[in-house]
Amino acid sequence: MKRQERAVRDGAGDTVFSRIASGQKMSMERFSDYVAEIATEAGFNHYLLAEFPRGDRSGFVSNYLVGNWPQELINFYEETDLFYCCKLLAALKRTAMPVFCDNPPFESAAANQENQQLTTLFRVHGLKSTFAFALHDMHLRQYVFVFSGDRVRLTRAEAMEQVFRAMEFLELYGQQNPPEQPTESLSSREVECLRWSAAGKSSEEIAIILDLSAHTVVGYLKSAMRKLDSVNRMQAIARAFRYRLL
Repeated sequence: MKRQERAVRDGAGDTVFSRIASGQKMSMERFSDYVAEIATEAGFNHYLLAEFPRGDRSGFVSNYLVGNWPQELINFYEETDLFYCCKLLAALKRTAMPVFCDNPPFESAAANQENQQLTTLFRVHGLKSTFAFALHDMHLRQYVFVFSGDRVRLTRAEAMEQVFRAMEFLELYGQQNPPEQPTESLSSREVECLRWSAAGKSSEEIAIILDLSAHTVVGYLKSAMRKLDSVNRMQAIARAFRYRLL
């Protein structure tokens, strides 16, 4: 049996099921077009791809990657600063499954005047119902795909198709957009010292754990801070987590 035929049988072919050829170069405009195709083929008028907000970057525009939301809506939503705490993201944090909302998903849980204005603005622009899910790429960066319009709830088969198309997209997007890394690699000892520091250990405690002198531990931590362009240990730890070194 040929290798590719065996891969198909085992469900392990690298690009057997993909509509996007592996290694194919795509511009950001083409990436946007591809997400638009996923939306329109499922009967949605609007689409959004954003990074899942983190503690150090929670705003809407800073996480917005591609989409066709009207600029008026983007501006207003950024001003209200509700993205990181909206009902939709709260729902996606509680499940690994896609969610479908026929009520305002971009509001926060708390009732306020901005919520009422948002509801009106979303409905005026035709974002009445929303289908969304979270996925991560091969670098473990998490994204949220959001498709909105006035269509009814998707069938199981339609939802599976949407999610798989998005997985295909992220496969190539992740290949072409590798994660940011420090300009200089950290040694294993530097990472070890940062890891124990993140766990709340002092230099003296780390020295005992690693059977080193406290002076040596301080040296490793200073070197790690320099490589991570940080002014203190806490900043170095935060950047190490961002770079997925810890």
